[in-house]
Amino acid sequence: MRSPLTRRGFLAAGSGLAATALPALSGCSSLAASDSDPDTLVVHSQLGTTAPGSATYLRALKRFRAENPGLKVKNLVNGDDLAQVYETARLARKEPDVVMVNLYDKTLAWTDVGATVDVKDHLDDWGLRERVLPQALSAWTDGKGRLRAFPYFATNWPVAYNRALLEKAGVHGIPRTGDELIRAARRLRAHGVAPVTTGGNDWTGQKLLAQIIQTFLTEDEARHAYTTGDFGSRGAREGIAYFVELRDSGVFTDKPQGLTSDSMMTQFHTGKAAIESAMSSALAEVPERVARHTDVGGWPLADGAVHDKPTILRSYTLIGFWISPNGAKKADAVERFIRFMYRPDTVSRFITESGRDMAVRSDSLSTGFPLVAAAQRLGSDVSEVLLPDVFVPPAANQPLITATSTSFTRGTSAARVRAALESAYRSV
Repeated sequence: MRSPLTRRGFLAAGSGLAATALPALSGCSSLAASDSDPDTLVVHSQLGTTAPGSATYLRALKRFRAENPGLKVKNLVNGDDLAQVYETARLARKEPDVVMVNLYDKTLAWTDVGATVDVKDHLDDWGLRERVLPQALSAWTDGKGRLRAFPYFATNWPVAYNRALLEKAGVHGIPRTGDELIRAARRLRAHGVAPVTTGGNDWTGQKLLAQIIQTFLTEDEARHAYTTGDFGSRGAREGIAYFVELRDSGVFTDKPQGLTSDSMMTQFHTGKAAIESAMSSALAEVPERVARHTDVGGWPLADGAVHDKPTILRSYTLIGFWISPNGAKKADAVERFIRFMYRPDTVSRFITESGRDMAVRSDSLSTGFPLVAAAQRLGSDVSEVLLPDVFVPPAANQPLITATSTSFTRGTSAARVRAALESAYRSV
């Protein structure tokens, strides 16, 4: 997909970010002195605080420094604002050398506008192509054949079912059809338990809505819908109608349109809700007292679905190593860092210590995180649907969150849900 963000647009957008984003760049004042130093590698990441995998990452940095005593490593940390902060630093030509972030929203345009470099030749020159899963290489490659970044974190995104709460309500077995889910929801509510919890006011609800709509969409049809904003096909309309039927039958927790991912996790972790659609990093956070009574599977299907098994989401674009124009000038230091992070022992630690799914080949399993390991073993028991992140134009992302909140509001008709989704694309 060609990004609508031109080089001129990137510069214009960045000028408006400087006042708010620049202070968030930890260590920015000293970045100017180190960005041109060939013996200093500047890495910008969301890992380093409480993000899943942070402790493992910091230990990896410690080992890397010990193995490379002549190379200094400056670690900059930001949260959800990382993309904004990076763009501001890039405008000043003070950007870090390596950026660890997902392929989503703003970052979709980076390689196209020269904010980061194509790493395809580096992947081959450094002998790392065989380390990467083919699906990950495909996901990170843009329409012009450029590899945006070195793939690293992936995620499974199944549905978690609290078996103890279901059985207490008289539901035996994971629901596999919409009718079974509706009946289970009624029984759970009769026992004072919310059925499906989700963040209807953020990205978790957005992804669940997209998953349900795809009940009647092939992968190509889903790609068209989320690239263009055209939800008028028969399959898209049937998927929206299925969502509305589930919503108005009480399948979702009360007032999900006002909840966030944190609310969702709290409800599931405390046993106030029996079901959640959760990415593997969230599954790793489920308390042991809940995890031992939880099974993972797919989202129940409706009659006439194009899939033959309950569905899950799966993504290989959660975190990659992007190389900046500054980093391209330090190819030797960047190569040493990427090679170290791709080493089997380093990759294995993220899997075993942090419960992360990886876009890099490994024989390790997250056995210390039983729900993550169970999701890794689902295999042919489920069908995969498209995670739309890399197809949605950046300008439509936030409007789609607003449309999601509207969609989760009970009483909103299928026609109004479709209109809300399509209106998110009007500014694209």
